[in-house]
Amino acid sequence: MPAELLVRTAGFSPVKGMRHLARERVELDAHGPVGDRAWCVVDVRARRVLRTVQHPSLLAVLASADGDELTLTLPSGETVAAPPIVSAESVTCDYWGRPVELALTGGPHAALLSDHLARDVRLAAAPRGGVVFGSPVTVIGTASLRELAERVGEPVDSARFRANLVVETEEPWVEDSWTSTEVRVGTAVLRVGGQVPRCAVVDHHPETGVRDLRLLKALVASRPTNRAGEPMLGVYADVVQPGAAGDGGIRAGRAHTGVK
Repeated sequence: MPAELLVRTAGFSPVKGMRHLARERVELDAHGPVGDRAWCVVDVRARRVLRTVQHPSLLAVLASADGDELTLTLPSGETVAAPPIVSAESVTCDYWGRPVELALTGGPHAALLSDHLARDVRLAAAPRGGVVFGSPVTVIGTASLRELAERVGEPVDSARFRANLVVETEEPWVEDSWTSTEVRVGTAVLRVGGQVPRCAVVDHHPETGVRDLRLLKALVASRPTNRAGEPMLGVYADVVQPGAAGDGGIRAGRAHTGVK
């Protein structure tokens, strides 16, 4: 197990479920990447945070945050750019068996999203880590992505797996052996936890949300699964020393690996 991992790509989305964006530098603190999933889309009537697996069209929405301003852009090019105004309204949603209190916002974002999703939704501010399933950081090795691409006979875009860090590896699935170890990424130090279960989101194009590959089937055939039958790929990690992930080796852009 290397003491230091070379980061090939890093990324996150400021709004849960929307397009995963590569970033040249990711600041990590005790709650994970700063800015990651700071917002989410909520069906207030159902008291439910929208998940990508149930609403893959979220992937087609490009979200970017600059200071207080949040910009959302639809595939049509329609855009809103404004500071989300946190209101006095809040809603408590069940998120994977735990209650999360979310602050509803005002502004033009809700109308844009409601039209795109064809349902009445609101943009909400989430507490740090509030709408994160497991540990706050996810890591995948490049060799695992290459192996998966060989199995499906198609190049595989790392953005499909929405990993915060894609790191250089030589051996497929070597991440499985990193549990309970500490690794350095840039100036940050992570403690690696368990494996990440995967759902049908990986079969959807990371920019359009259209289902175009059968990656989940290939993973089920070749990887360990949990009790729900979900295959594992990549690992969770906690931040034990805050810092900037990727210092000294990060490359901008996304990792595209696989056969031609």
